Amino acid sequence: MTGILTLNAGSSSMKFGLYRDAADPVELLHGQIDGIGTAARLILTTSEGTTATKVAAPTQADALTRVIEALTGPLADLTITGVGHRIVHGGPQFSAPVILTQDVLAALSDLRSLAPLHQPHNLAAVAVAQQAFPNAVQVGCFDTAFHRGHPWVNDTFAIPRRYYDAGIRRYGFHGLSYDYITGVIKRDHPELHQGRIIVAHLGNGASMCAIRAGRSVGSTMGFSALDGLPMGTRCGQIDPGVVLYLIEQEGLPPHEVMQMLYEGSGLLGLSGLTSDMRSLLASEMPEAQQAIDYYVFRARREVGALAAVLGGLDALVFCGGIGENAAEIRQRIGDGLEFLGIEIDPALNIRNASDIGLGQTKVMVIPTDEERIIARAVRHLSAARS
Repeated sequence: MTGILTLNAGSSSMKFGLYRDAADPVELLHGQIDGIGTAARLILTTSEGTTATKVAAPTQADALTRVIEALTGPLADLTITGVGHRIVHGGPQFSAPVILTQDVLAALSDLRSLAPLHQPHNLAAVAVAQQAFPNAVQVGCFDTAFHRGHPWVNDTFAIPRRYYDAGIRRYGFHGLSYDYITGVIKRDHPELHQGRIIVAHLGNGASMCAIRAGRSVGSTMGFSALDGLPMGTRCGQIDPGVVLYLIEQEGLPPHEVMQMLYEGSGLLGLSGLTSDMRSLLASEMPEAQQAIDYYVFRARREVGALAAVLGGLDALVFCGGIGENAAEIRQRIGDGLEFLGIEIDPALNIRNASDIGLGQTKVMVIPTDEERIIARAVRHLSAARS
């Protein structure tokens, strides 16, 4: 049998999925390695259950080696013919999955400064996978691609126009997640597919997307993965004057400001405790509650803004680690949005039901599956090439 491997490499984690090649790839297992470079742990989920073991993974290359070792048994019956990679930034030129040739990789490397926390690790995983599976087609799937059809007013900044032409624009991210959710809605809720939907991808990285008739028309994220909602360690929306002040008045060098905004802000920076929403919800510290209050406030504000972009709202969908599991956060975001037809049933919400709404606007919880979108892209491009 032939198989497809999907890789989603981050700064300290690597998610993976193994699929049997088919018209719609069949998942055999999935997992991730957390804590790369520190206390790495391999979590593997198969039909027999989930296991977690400590592993030695000081680098991304080591992490992929551990993944391949963990797949030794399943790979005995499979020949990997395609490896799919989540690539966070595709710039203005990549609006669909592509085979990763050397020319494409060079162009993606030039985008490292636009996604410094993600792009270098995404591309490092490609290099390791090329060595591990030299005969497999390597495919890049871009988090920015889903948003490339935005209206111009949702893509540009009000700075001199030449910068837009040079590629400084609102790209939007989490596109693989939004692509999957949109597909589920088309399949399971066809009456909604042509409507106005806000999808809230809430996890350690967080954003919201306004979708009309299956297409992205607005996103809370912009030029980088910093904009919009506060995240685990990223700041979300910030007045650019604050950045100028930190550099000019506080004397912080740009690299320190960048590190603070990407790695020391968000829930971690506000609470001074942790970036983990579960820990914050369990904490009695006032700083933890204030961090949650800000997170919820900004989420409600962005729902209202995107509803204005859409000219109304037919459904609100939660996905991502927080969106799928944190009932209290969903409830608090929904409270006060009755004017948009949003009401959440507390009993259904606490059970993480798929449909938790009471009002005119549907409110749903749909688990996302970015790896499946990647596997489908590998299958499509491999079939087209053969």
